[in-house]
Amino acid sequence: MEKSIIIKLENPSEFTLGEIKKITGHVMAKYIPAIIDTLDLEANPRASRTGTVTDAIQDSINVNPMLFPFKTKGILLAFSQYKYLDRGRIKLTTDNPVIEGILDGGHNTLAIGLDILKKSLEYVDQTLPKGSKTWDQFKELWENNSNIIDQYLQYLKNNPEIKDLNYLIPVEIDVPRDPEDIACITKYKNDLFDICYARNNNAQLANSDKANHRGYFDDLKLFMENHNKTLSDRIIWKSNDGGSIKAQDLVALALIPLSLITPVKDENGKKIEAIAPNKLYSGKGSCLQHFERIMSSEDVTIVDENDSKHKLLNDEVSSALQIAVDIPELYDYIYEKLPNLYNAAGGSFGKITAIKSMNSKKTPKLTPYLGKKVNTLCPDGFVMPLVYGLKTLMTNTTINGKNTIVWSQPPMSFLEKNLGKIVEQYSLVINMCDFDPQKVGKASQAYQMVVAAYKNVINGSI
Repeated sequence: MEKSIIIKLENPSEFTLGEIKKITGHVMAKYIPAIIDTLDLEANPRASRTGTVTDAIQDSINVNPMLFPFKTKGILLAFSQYKYLDRGRIKLTTDNPVIEGILDGGHNTLAIGLDILKKSLEYVDQTLPKGSKTWDQFKELWENNSNIIDQYLQYLKNNPEIKDLNYLIPVEIDVPRDPEDIACITKYKNDLFDICYARNNNAQLANSDKANHRGYFDDLKLFMENHNKTLSDRIIWKSNDGGSIKAQDLVALALIPLSLITPVKDENGKKIEAIAPNKLYSGKGSCLQHFERIMSSEDVTIVDENDSKHKLLNDEVSSALQIAVDIPELYDYIYEKLPNLYNAAGGSFGKITAIKSMNSKKTPKLTPYLGKKVNTLCPDGFVMPLVYGLKTLMTNTTINGKNTIVWSQPPMSFLEKNLGKIVEQYSLVINMCDFDPQKVGKASQAYQMVVAAYKNVINGSI
């Protein structure tokens, strides 16, 4: 669906290079509501949230608005269609808000929007609700008070001597050189991702945000939503967009079933081998990079010409991701049961120094993914090798002529029956690593021994 805005640029200028035209200028704050009404931060790799940055922006606006355009980079917009109108106005149109719209300057837009909303509410003797706000929470407040904002804007229009929203904001608009040339527009859209990432790098754009923006998480996110919507909502797929579970943690778990797929080649034609199992604990960043290599492979995804996102076309990878969404619940089960099973194997879990330290803090004792109450907190270094062992319960088989990753037997039933036997053997690893969860989590032998223990149970050896 097309979305259009009309803004008036002060002192506009143009610069064209290749297939992209840069239009720069300044926009009065009174034109920002049109941007907020029409656009979201879909094209921005991260969502915005109030904090010290937005507080400082609002201080600049209210203390000395004349200096504001010299203190800020402003807002970066991108639209595939544009048309100059009279009186310095320009009409900007997008048919794909996923990659066009506000590419950078989300915190500026949020801070300015909150300032306008606050002034609008004060105009009718109301106050802005206190507390931190994400972009989505702000946008809900904005839409709920749209009539009040319109009244305030009309009041300013009728009283031009009031200069509340006459301060200027630097604006850059990136558009295709020729909006009538389809090839030009396609090249322009493909370049928007790189522009967006480069502009956000100064704010330390998380690698997971880049992966999410590219579409690498889309199928994993969809499978998780269908499997457990509550858990999916707790995952931080995009920075500042709510949640408490890092997407990287789920990606690390997903690499367990992905290690069973037929090897694919990366963009350089190099075969992508399975990542070392101890990296699931000690190298979450490496796990994310490995996941990106897989998802960017031409054997796995294809770039959609409409939004430049990577669309999954590999059924084998799809089946692995569908297996992956089962693992957080299994992780939590192992997390919950490990202390008592370790004790039953002759150990004393609560006397381990790392466990004492972890449980002495006044923090809620909850499992990492589903948030279930437990008696004892466990370090990831002790849990991850046992979770990796679930790989032995997966198999790559042929279904309807296609390679498919499936569970060879129900994993939860297996754990309920056999986890104690596995922990009995695994406890030796904990002892050998001086009861240090970091040593255990980083030791490749820990993963090898756990896999052997799982196989021994499956074969009936123990």
